[in-house]
Amino acid sequence: MASACLLFEEELRGGASFAHVLKRGTSLRITDLHGGANVPITLFNFELLVERYNMADTLKQQHTAHLTQGHCLYSDMGRVLCSITNDTVGWHDPIGAYSTRASVAKKYGAHDYQEFRNDWYTSTRENFLREIGKFGLSIRDLQSHINFFSKLQVDLTGSMHFVPGNSKAGDSVELRSEMNTLVIIDTNPHPLDPNPNYEPKPVHLSFQRVDAPAADDQCRNLCPENIRGFINSERYFL
Repeated sequence: MASACLLFEEELRGGASFAHVLKRGTSLRITDLHGGANVPITLFNFELLVERYNMADTLKQQHTAHLTQGHCLYSDMGRVLCSITNDTVGWHDPIGAYSTRASVAKKYGAHDYQEFRNDWYTSTRENFLREIGKFGLSIRDLQSHINFFSKLQVDLTGSMHFVPGNSKAGDSVELRSEMNTLVIIDTNPHPLDPNPNYEPKPVHLSFQRVDAPAADDQCRNLCPENIRGFINSERYFL
């Protein structure tokens, strides 16, 4: 049975952002405190920032259009950055967009920092730019992401529809880092959430030291492509 050692934990308020280098052999558990959270996340190889999360390869390799326990998050170099080792939600959105300043103002009204200070309405794009800027990255480095805790349905016309109530209070998802991974986290609402009010939800972050994946690891053995992805990640550290 895997063991874990808590390193630190904190609460991330709604509309806020956070960046952390999730070292190989550690994990991040995100808990939806009140239900209805949306947590956009994007990933980079911290040691080689040009290597980053690739949505297309992540879905193609695992023959899926959503993410849950057992799935891996691939880089654009065929390595596994993180794997989803625990999930009580069952569906996380890897294909939806994220909010921008313009989309937030159009949907919720202008609510800027100059007038409202810490109660201003932020957007995922602005928060991502702020966090990646701390590591020397810029707008050209913005890339695909995952909207954790959110679910979309796609109809026969190709239109995407937000599914309310996908995540309940106390639901959680855990990411185990297979490389030294820069994780950028935001807590702004999903842009397709029909709620007309700006009500981003807080989440609890828990960072732990965990065992290396065993030979019978669920994520490693989900499909032949994941076995190859884990080997690629392990060879990177030889």
